[in-house]
Amino acid sequence: MNWNIGWQVTIIAVGLNIIPIETIQAQGRDPYAAQRAKMVSENIESEGVKNPRVLEVMGQVPRHLFVRTNLRRFAYTDQALDIGFKQTISPPFIVAYMTEILDPQPTDKVLEIGTGSGYQAAVLSGLVDQVYSIEIVEPLGKRTKKLLERLKYDNVICKIGDGYQGWPEHAPFDKIIVTCSPEDVPQALVEQLKEGGRMIVPLGKRYQQVFHLFEKQNGKLKKTKLLPTLFVPMTGQMEELRKEKPDPENPKIFNGGFEIDENNDSVVDGWHYMRRGKVSDDAMSGEKSIRFENTESGRISHMLQGMAIDGTKVSQARISWAMKSENIRPGRSSNEQPGIVLYFYDSRRIPIDRVAIGPWLADQSDWKRSSTVINIPRGAKEAIVQAGLNGSTGTLYLDELSLSPIR
Repeated sequence: MNWNIGWQVTIIAVGLNIIPIETIQAQGRDPYAAQRAKMVSENIESEGVKNPRVLEVMGQVPRHLFVRTNLRRFAYTDQALDIGFKQTISPPFIVAYMTEILDPQPTDKVLEIGTGSGYQAAVLSGLVDQVYSIEIVEPLGKRTKKLLERLKYDNVICKIGDGYQGWPEHAPFDKIIVTCSPEDVPQALVEQLKEGGRMIVPLGKRYQQVFHLFEKQNGKLKKTKLLPTLFVPMTGQMEELRKEKPDPENPKIFNGGFEIDENNDSVVDGWHYMRRGKVSDDAMSGEKSIRFENTESGRISHMLQGMAIDGTKVSQARISWAMKSENIRPGRSSNEQPGIVLYFYDSRRIPIDRVAIGPWLADQSDWKRSSTVINIPRGAKEAIVQAGLNGSTGTLYLDELSLSPIR
């Protein structure tokens, strides 16, 4: 269950009201078909997903039936949405990206770790023979199982359990998809992956994760490092074994100078969901900065980073940055402005506040350092930092991003 957010303000969600598929069918038409087509075109295909089978199924699965009724208007935007129990439904691009990397075949038997809303399982249902899905949160797992049954995804088999153990009774699996983040690949999943099989997992520390593709060859896993990402943690036994824990009393931005690139692939570590941003050698300090360029008003053009933060211990923080820009024009709404936005979440991962720094609308031809002090809501336990053009147009360079707690 991915924890990316879009440029829209995430909405607090209360209650769940699912419309039966029979009601949709009885209407004689699908009122969300145009929205799904636009989602596939603008947020999935244009961002690099090309597998025609994946694109087709993403245009068919009714994502609005997997989200809360009061969030249905956001169902086909490319953002994560709260589904309760500290979990989220992943953005459509992330679902499509992971599915394409998995390379699903009609005869495949797939294991999914983290059923969540059931949306990923529903997408896989139309592409493979069988999907076995495990959810550790019992009330969520029971709710989703009923939903998938009601929507007639008959080749999805669900159970409640700890995904760390996999599902040995039905192993081996042709493909394994993990939609929560462990620190290391559980050995049970290695053993349950068929020879020649593929597994995609978001691995890493709590707030610095990277998608990894594993391919089993001669009994061993061949690893390929992919894009940075941010998922909710794998709980249960994996959480007990986690070596590195976040320090919410000392929040900070990781790799705010954009110099760390361990994979040497021009994808800076620590920042995920980057859109319209590239590494540049025009830097305030060091050798690198990030250059955002966008010509279409409203298009997502930012990068994200999560962190733990304890609002009872940290009441304020100083945000610092260096920037320069040209040809900046605001987007179509008040949220589409260049700058930095911090989203704060409580212990249930429900959004409780939003702080915007900017907008930076005046063109600035030379590098300039700036800083400001922001207030941290007392109930904050986690935060997402969003920086970039945020739907505005023009060119923006960023460097030296930092966050320092003020006691």
